[in-house]
Amino acid sequence: MGEQRLARAAFLWGLSGIYLFAFLSLYTQIPGLYGREGILPAWKMLRFSGKGLLEQLKDAPTLLWLGPYVGLDTEQGMELICLLGALLSLGALLFRCFRDSLVFLLLWILYLSLYQVGQVFLYFQWDSLLLEVGFLAVLVAPLHVLRGKTSVWSTHDGITFWLIRWLLFRLMFASGVVKLTSRCPTWWGLTALTYHYETQCIPTPAAWYAHQFPVWFQKLSVVATYVIEIGVPWLFFFPSRRLRLFSFYTQILLQVLIILTGNYNFFNLLTIVLCLSLLDDQHLTSTQQSKKSALKVHPHSITNAISGRSFLSYFGTFLELSVFGLLIFLTIKYFDLQINWDKYMVESKTAFTYHDFIQWLRTFTFPSIWIGAAFLAWEIVTGMCRSTSVRGFFWKLSSLIQWSIFSCAAVAMFTVSLVPYTYVEYESSSHLWPSVRQVFKTVDRYQLANSYGLFRRMTGVGGRPEVVVEGSYDSETWTEIEFMYKPGNISVAPPVVTPHQPRLDWQMWFAALGHHSQSSWFTSFVYRLLQGNKDVIHLVQNDESLYPFHAHPPIYIRAQLYKYWFTEADETGPLSKNWWRRRHVEEFFPTVSLGDPTLESLLTELGLKDKPPLRRSLDAPLPYTLKLIREFLNSFSAPLLIYSLIVTVFIISLFQYLLTGRRKLGHPKQRSHDKSHTEKKKQKGSSGQGESAKTSGHAGDATRRNKKSEKS
Repeated sequence: MGEQRLARAAFLWGLSGIYLFAFLSLYTQIPGLYGREGILPAWKMLRFSGKGLLEQLKDAPTLLWLGPYVGLDTEQGMELICLLGALLSLGALLFRCFRDSLVFLLLWILYLSLYQVGQVFLYFQWDSLLLEVGFLAVLVAPLHVLRGKTSVWSTHDGITFWLIRWLLFRLMFASGVVKLTSRCPTWWGLTALTYHYETQCIPTPAAWYAHQFPVWFQKLSVVATYVIEIGVPWLFFFPSRRLRLFSFYTQILLQVLIILTGNYNFFNLLTIVLCLSLLDDQHLTSTQQSKKSALKVHPHSITNAISGRSFLSYFGTFLELSVFGLLIFLTIKYFDLQINWDKYMVESKTAFTYHDFIQWLRTFTFPSIWIGAAFLAWEIVTGMCRSTSVRGFFWKLSSLIQWSIFSCAAVAMFTVSLVPYTYVEYESSSHLWPSVRQVFKTVDRYQLANSYGLFRRMTGVGGRPEVVVEGSYDSETWTEIEFMYKPGNISVAPPVVTPHQPRLDWQMWFAALGHHSQSSWFTSFVYRLLQGNKDVIHLVQNDESLYPFHAHPPIYIRAQLYKYWFTEADETGPLSKNWWRRRHVEEFFPTVSLGDPTLESLLTELGLKDKPPLRRSLDAPLPYTLKLIREFLNSFSAPLLIYSLIVTVFIISLFQYLLTGRRKLGHPKQRSHDKSHTEKKKQKGSSGQGESAKTSGHAGDATRRNKKSEKS
């Protein structure tokens, strides 16, 4: 593997942007989700029982325990953490000096502090993934205090950056494996994508068009998904650069297609950032100079270069072609791909059984651990060789000390990650040492290593279940309460909100999959709507005028369960004006009102009737400043706020690039003046040399004449 300085820099820059999206998106939703009268108040997660600060941090590692010391409630502490995280990540996004190990450590601590009290609204796989990637970034990012302006401290960078590639392998491989180990008939029948686009949480408008593709194409897309998620990740560790680049672009293609058809917040963007670990500086460097040099190449040099190719290069090319051929052969064999020339389609089906797949999984899962350990060992040995080659005794000793520290950290992180990795095949987990599992349990609360696997089972096969909340003043005339993002009105187009994640809308999708008692927060949500809580209403509709009960809260609320489907494209005429069609199924939540015995019993049972602690004074400088910032930002929707910041960062980065280029190249007029001045100086120098030569020549002739006269 070549140098990866630029790849590491791009990874840290991209992770800074992901942190910015995560903090800003959550900040806009804190009052409604975690406020004193929010859906799930955060103060209930922090019970101040008189314990010491260290004991409280041991119970729940979060900086929110420090809130009372600075005069902040738990909600205000969350807002302060989000703002600090957004400012730090923005600084790291704009300035290279902020992409420091200490900065990323602080970002990880801030997000972990929010995760500890986030409850069900923050327990998503991408939140765990961000914490794991964020902690690895602490090891990958440079520590400017030690490195300074020298480069001798980077001998261990390849070791820590390899952990990012290992995490990418675990993420993609597990995501593909769980689809088959779940025994979901849609994944085994290759028909999952015929349901996916309309049943995912928040589809985009492009999902409607993707849903219209023929069944054979959807099945072929599932085959491609299996190849990219299960087959291609094994190429991450091949020494061949072309194979790694191939795996990089296939992963990017998959993530871009998911982004176009679904709103998965920053998850796919974070996966793309992880894919940067597959690149090297040679690929990221501009090819402009190589193109210019290629124009000057003499034909004989090309012939000499071809004739000078070694046997190993030909052998490497042969191996690469063999890998591609094997990948194509296995895909055709195990999915029985056949071209139907009469119907102009590619037919496919699963040509292996569940038992065959489990046997394959048992055969390759545990050996893959040794493969990963071997490549990590290679990186460690390479780093040691680089450290020993550093000149100077002091620098060599310092480099070796850092190499040993980061090597131990990498081995520890790799070992801990083996526990969640072996979840894909439980027999492999039994081969791990008990001490490894014990260490994993100890650090599990910090989200240092996690198991992944999205879309394990395809839901909504018989129609997308959707909860529709309704309000009324007389319990006879009901008005639907439409959400900003989730499907409701059948004529409203699906939104595009990436990288923002409306966490209430996401949980509404999960709530529709079961009984309302399985989603305890839903009772609290209904209760806040009956109270007319503005912070909760802000989660439903950012513009209060679009909320049907903005003048007075509804007296009665109920929820109905519907089944939604995408409308089909009309081949004989224009497209339908509706994006969805729906059918009523049953009542999801009974009709309740304030003081209703049913509602009161549910609230008491769930502990949602507890009185919050006394509100702290808002007159202090810090709480008052947070209040002003909140009042100012509440006028913007979360997607608009994030998109505006993206445009601002782009403009500032563009100006930085132009200014940096101008400093390097100088002003055009100044360059032309300097060039002409240099040419004149050269001309003057050459003419002076000529005149001196002539003078010396005349002097020499005169001397020779004098000598002749003296002799005569």
